[in-house]
Amino acid sequence: MKKLPALLLIFLFYIIADGCHSAKKSLKRGDYDDSVFRAADKLKNNPTHSSSLEILKQAFPNAVKQHLEDIASSENLPEMQRWEQLLSSYQILNKLYEAVKPCNACMHAVSAKSYYEEERNSRQKTAETHYAEGSKFLSLGGRENARLAYEQFERVNELLPNYNNVQQKLDQSYNIASFKVVVEQVLVTSKAYQLSNAYFQDQINQFLKTNRRLNKFVQFYTPEEATNNKLKPDHVITLQFDDFVVGQTLIEKNTETVVSKDSVKIGEKTVNRKKIEFYDKVKASLTKNRKTVHSSGVLDMRIMEFSSKKLANQEKFGGEYNWVCEWANFNGDERALTNAQLKMCKSQELLPPDPQQLFVEFSKPIYDRLTDRLRRYYANF
Repeated sequence: MKKLPALLLIFLFYIIADGCHSAKKSLKRGDYDDSVFRAADKLKNNPTHSSSLEILKQAFPNAVKQHLEDIASSENLPEMQRWEQLLSSYQILNKLYEAVKPCNACMHAVSAKSYYEEERNSRQKTAETHYAEGSKFLSLGGRENARLAYEQFERVNELLPNYNNVQQKLDQSYNIASFKVVVEQVLVTSKAYQLSNAYFQDQINQFLKTNRRLNKFVQFYTPEEATNNKLKPDHVITLQFDDFVVGQTLIEKNTETVVSKDSVKIGEKTVNRKKIEFYDKVKASLTKNRKTVHSSGVLDMRIMEFSSKKLANQEKFGGEYNWVCEWANFNGDERALTNAQLKMCKSQELLPPDPQQLFVEFSKPIYDRLTDRLRRYYANF
């Protein structure tokens, strides 16, 4: 227990030394901002740390000078770029100020001032410039211009969320910019089975909700949403299970003679009042049964251009599922069986899942292939 304080002191020493070393390295490579942040952080905990004070005295004025020079040079930049540069510089200047402000030792070591008013003004001007640029693109009309407008209004919303009617402008530009896709109800055609597509449809609906904007400007809708929003889509996707089998059963039976690995006791008799045991290998007739219930299907995907009714793309996605049950029985000496064989003999023939569950199982890989294809197909729209 007496060693603990000494160990703690050594640990703290290495932490402080490492922090100081990092601040010094930042100073040497000209990263004055990082050097200020590291030195100030150390001085908050240890105000008399001399090497950190010396580093701060060198790094802070150089950092401020660097950003003031950037501000001065921004006068030659185009308007939007200039305001972005000004905002960035004033933000960093204020971060430098906030790094040293809580530390009395830091404030005595350097001359620090805030630029909050300048930051507020440049933020306002930056938002105004992006808003004007977005409005210009929006007035030009067309999907591509609307996308450019949307990006401008996005920046405005980042800077000043309540600026003017920016949310309305975002909605307006996105409505024009987006590529709208309606995914119709999944169809199941079957004369032999009355199967529900509820599971597959629910999965598709969930995909649409969580992946609405695959490339930011692709928007998926259900038919109900399209109707409610009086939507004129660009594409309509039709999905249909047009070829499938459910519950195709195959039973395989294989009988073999198995012999015990080692000799076992097979009997005994008394000779001259002594019991003599007899050992030999034993046999059994083992019958293995394997029932495979195969289900598979093909989903047809058609992408139609809504306005021209032309087929834009058609692909088919297959999936399968095999339910397997294995059991066995034997005649003869069970000691001829291995543990695995004996365990198999204790198993029983089971009933397979109902057709609806089999349908769900073979549709799972189809869903994965379909959604992966939709992501790739619409990635560049």
